Amino acid sequence: MPEPFVDEAARCRIAQRAWADTSMRERLAVVRRLRHLFAEHAERLCLATTQDVDRSADEVLGTDVLPSADALRFLERRAARILRPRHVPDRLRPWWLLGERETIHRRPHGIVGVIGTWNYPILLNAVPIAQTLVAGNGVLWKPSELSTTGSELLHELFLAAGFPADLFIRLPATREAGPALLETNIDHLVFTGSADVGRKIAIRCAERMIPTTLELSGCDALFVLDDADADLAARAAWFGVTLNLGQTCLAIRRAFVHRSRHDAFVEVLRRLVEPTRTEPLALMAQALQAERLVGEAVQRGASVLGFNETPTALDDPPRFRPTILIGANPEMAICREASFAPLLGVIPFDNEDELIELSESCNFGLGASVFTSHPRRATRLAEQLRVGSVSINDVLVGTAHPAVPFGGVRHSGWGVTRGVEGLLAMTVPQVVTIRKGKFRPHYGSGDNPAIAQTLRGLLAWGHAARGRERRAGIRQMLRGLWRFAKGFG
Repeated sequence: MPEPFVDEAARCRIAQRAWADTSMRERLAVVRRLRHLFAEHAERLCLATTQDVDRSADEVLGTDVLPSADALRFLERRAARILRPRHVPDRLRPWWLLGERETIHRRPHGIVGVIGTWNYPILLNAVPIAQTLVAGNGVLWKPSELSTTGSELLHELFLAAGFPADLFIRLPATREAGPALLETNIDHLVFTGSADVGRKIAIRCAERMIPTTLELSGCDALFVLDDADADLAARAAWFGVTLNLGQTCLAIRRAFVHRSRHDAFVEVLRRLVEPTRTEPLALMAQALQAERLVGEAVQRGASVLGFNETPTALDDPPRFRPTILIGANPEMAICREASFAPLLGVIPFDNEDELIELSESCNFGLGASVFTSHPRRATRLAEQLRVGSVSINDVLVGTAHPAVPFGGVRHSGWGVTRGVEGLLAMTVPQVVTIRKGKFRPHYGSGDNPAIAQTLRGLLAWGHAARGRERRAGIRQMLRGLWRFAKGFG
């Protein structure tokens, strides 16, 4: 089978080498123009996104356009400092490396493949692409087939800002283009999407020795402790369930509520869920999965809050009603599977010590939220949670901060985008060592007992447990150096 996208990869490789030679000042000037274009064309970006997926334009502005512009400004302000060469301090250098000087450089991977997503098509595409380009890479971008209008406009704005056309190449927004990109001559891959697809990508990229950044599914938990504001926690849970109609990897799926706060928490949710109606989803498969998850939970003893009937998936377009399940438990599929619909299972608990065990029954580790009147309690709980981010007394919003990394663990993937760590992830560290003079005692040291004696003394001096052993090491080292100076072989 011939290698796909050969011409695109070849053009991108040539453009990337030229781009890597440009100064950081030149690159960030392009980023600045892109940020200004985001502000100028904000309405176009919102409209294009709503044409692809049924969303509120105002929501797109708040969840996609504004956070993306802030992330671009973060790059303008910090990228040069983050990526500049770093000298290793002399005080950290071992004695046996005396005379050397080490500098750590951040080099670009080369060509980075980016497989984009559709649920936040500006933020989750523009930011990793911008970071990749600022780091000196070229990009082959495969947009989602569900965001063709928005991806065309986004690509247009990147080129209008001044990124070279061969440096940032938009591939066909088709299902076939994703697997084809994995077979292309790329040096790193960034993927945002489901855990099932991410697992297949990880296997193929590992076979080709291509490093990856995988931002995958979530099944996030919200913990309401016994001293929490039940009203605030319930409103936060509802926001976390219904933002973008539940089509969010960080959406709240499991609410662990202390029994003393349970009834008040549920009552607030009841008032919020009763006036709802069926809402459009992007894919029929999402609505059918939601119907299955709710049906399975009801069969196992959960009840649907606010309605007498179990909600069903509707077609043309796909639709589903926001659903809260009372009396859920961690063994139910709704608390274990990643879903993309407005669903929440409420799970009462009595003892905070059991929370970690209850949470760990789910293999996803993207984010979590903790509600309490004493943030120190939440911080102690966060230490035990295997997730990429923890919000205390809020949900979701803080993860869009441009200066913090975003990513998950376990089945939610690996690697991060955004922030210092996300920018560094688009580079490879390279150590350049310079040694002055011509003194090289280590040449031929294997046959020189004076050098061996010096090394034994250095080891004892630097690492022996007792003072007298360290002092003896100094004497041994000095004798070895004296023998070496005398030319003893």
